[in-house]
Amino acid sequence: MNLLYNDDQRLLADSAREFLAARSPASRQRALRDEPQANGFDTRLWQDAVALGWSAIPFPENLGGLDFGCMGLGPIFESIGCNLSASPLLSSVVLSGSLLHLQGNAQQQDCWLSATISGERRLALALDEHPRHNPARISLQAVPNGDGYSLTGDKYCVIDGVGADGYLVAARTGDTSPSQAHMSLFLIPADAPGLTVIALPLIDSRNHARLQLEQVQVGPQALLGEAGSAMPALDIALDRGRVCLAAEMLGMSEKLFAMTLDYLKTRVQFEVAIGSFQSLQHRAAQLYVDLALARSAVMAGLAALDDTRLSEVERQRLASLAKWKAGQTAIKVVNEAVQMHGGIGVTDELDVGLYLKRIRVAQASLGDADYHCERYGALELAHAHA
Repeated sequence: MNLLYNDDQRLLADSAREFLAARSPASRQRALRDEPQANGFDTRLWQDAVALGWSAIPFPENLGGLDFGCMGLGPIFESIGCNLSASPLLSSVVLSGSLLHLQGNAQQQDCWLSATISGERRLALALDEHPRHNPARISLQAVPNGDGYSLTGDKYCVIDGVGADGYLVAARTGDTSPSQAHMSLFLIPADAPGLTVIALPLIDSRNHARLQLEQVQVGPQALLGEAGSAMPALDIALDRGRVCLAAEMLGMSEKLFAMTLDYLKTRVQFEVAIGSFQSLQHRAAQLYVDLALARSAVMAGLAALDDTRLSEVERQRLASLAKWKAGQTAIKVVNEAVQMHGGIGVTDELDVGLYLKRIRVAQASLGDADYHCERYGALELAHAHA
């Protein structure tokens, strides 16, 4: 397993860093927050990112992709985190695009995946039905009838749900008891009768939505794959999303660390730079160690997504480890950044507060620390008894 970016991936990292620093720095996110934009991101910036090939990175060439692997997404999401850049890369490409690739038929891929890669259409995954992420708790039932299926229920915290052209909705087509069995995915256009999309404001000011489905009728062509067979593909797509979020949090953490070090070197108190205080030096040194460990976990998670030699359990464990470690490190780094900056650390004048809000949401998305600790432990136990 390679835990270092290769030459091509480093070039991609340099390109993404320069592009986002020039076009979408952290200050731009403050403007997006204050401007009434339903999408929550700059559509022109997204089209330019598509032109750079970002939306094609993980997909095979026969589907219009670059076949660069999920490892190629790592540098992009690190740069996204570093600059606090908002885009539908996670929701439309990593999550929804992966599900179309893994579970969709040729017609669905030709109609929706190609348009997703080209940026002509945008998809969002409608999964969770509770404040905390847990795919096993999905209870939305797709009731079969003569014309296909009828869906009635709510979906919460749909990432980039406002303004999407369609939704991949997870629903049960069998037993409704809490488990990962009988899970199906339906591709529902945004203009489907009975579907209502409501903006769901969160502290990071990004695009989140709540979906209300009231007897939404879909035909059999809306079903991805066979009924009840979606969980393996959904599990892979979610792990990809989790590791990409981990890379984003790593990018935010490293940027915050650099900002804090600069402040320690320039802020003068008692006629000396506060960075000369030994207690602050020790705290900064500990953050440096935590960041190194987080990077190792994130790189292992990225590599695991592409390594076909690994078992499914090992991929899942490394994905959960990456999400947990990056999330815990990000929270520690941003808390220390606020403390070391003092009162100004929580003012809107300083970018630290923007990173704090985004980290809180990213850490909770697709499973918080408790969820991934429990998941890792359950996988470890299952592996030991295998």
